[in-house]
Amino acid sequence: MNRYFKMRKGQNTVEYLLMLAVVVGVVLIAGMALKKYMPGLFAQIQGMISGAAGSLGAGAGNQ
Repeated sequence: MNRYFKMRKGQNTVEYLLMLAVVVGVVLIAGMALKKYMPGLFAQIQGMISGAAGSLGAGAGNQ
């Protein structure tokens, strides 16, 4: 049995499918976890951009 595992070259299709399933699972779990934080994060970024744009517009009128 040990000799069989040492003689194997590369990975077979089942191992690739298992790795793909793990990667897809991790991506789905991460997406679900981030889903509830994204709207707040985008709102915060939008507020920062609006504040920066507002301060630039107000500063341009003083020249």
